[in-house]
Amino acid sequence: MRLDAAALSRMLLRRQVAEVGFRVAAIAALLVALGSLVALLLDAFIDGAGRLSWQFLTSFPSRHPEEAGILAALVGSVALILLTAVFALPLGVGAALYLEEYEGKTWWARVIEVNIANLAGVPSIVYGLLGLELFVRALRLERSLLAGALTMALLVLPIIIIASREALRTVPNSIREASYALGGTKWQTIWYQVLPMAFPGILTGSILAFSRAIGEAAPLITIGALTYVAFLPDSLLSPFTALPIQIFNWVSRPQPGFHVNAAAAIIVLLVVLLLLNAAAVYLRHRYQRRVQL
Repeated sequence: MRLDAAALSRMLLRRQVAEVGFRVAAIAALLVALGSLVALLLDAFIDGAGRLSWQFLTSFPSRHPEEAGILAALVGSVALILLTAVFALPLGVGAALYLEEYEGKTWWARVIEVNIANLAGVPSIVYGLLGLELFVRALRLERSLLAGALTMALLVLPIIIIASREALRTVPNSIREASYALGGTKWQTIWYQVLPMAFPGILTGSILAFSRAIGEAAPLITIGALTYVAFLPDSLLSPFTALPIQIFNWVSRPQPGFHVNAAAAIIVLLVVLLLLNAAAVYLRHRYQRRVQL
């Protein structure tokens, strides 16, 4: 059955119109999202830029908005992310190595892969509930820095595993075969050949996962992180607060001065996130050059 030229032309015209419509809709949605983001950022910068100062960065919270600072929240966020990296990074990379290099494509590996992908899409507050029940109540860690770090480690662990597996898959099989041909064992091949080549991708994915964790407030609120801390944590079991918690606390207060403080804290949090992402780009570029050399 043949189509005449007119019918074929109409079909091609409809397809072109549909493609143009999809592109216009996608561009419009992107512009709306970017416009909203720019408006929110401008509002935060206009409100909080004047509040930024050394005194704001080095002062503890206060009941007086003009005297309040973010020292406890900033130190708590840094300590929280460092502890999260200590717990999540070795475990995530180790799990990725096991699934990709040892388990292969067995049915058990596929079951684990599906569950990890599902865990990566679970809302963060669910991890907060898990941390509350497991670490705060069952293990009796209370509202400590250690409980918060373990909870955030659960949050970023699936992302690190997925990113590490993708990085390991980019290593050519010829590298492994050449190592085996020279008498290297499986572990020697992984440690000296596979991991160095996959390290830039692993590092980038992990830093981006930690960037997400540093901005999460829901899990920390769920496990009971404090909103007013006038001291720095001195041990793993010390109470703590973080920048998202401090921002949430200031936004919920009726005084306009605290809203200005919240906007300034948002700017600091954005700067920290940008620094983490810049570090990911720099380290990836540096290690890629080293591997190529």
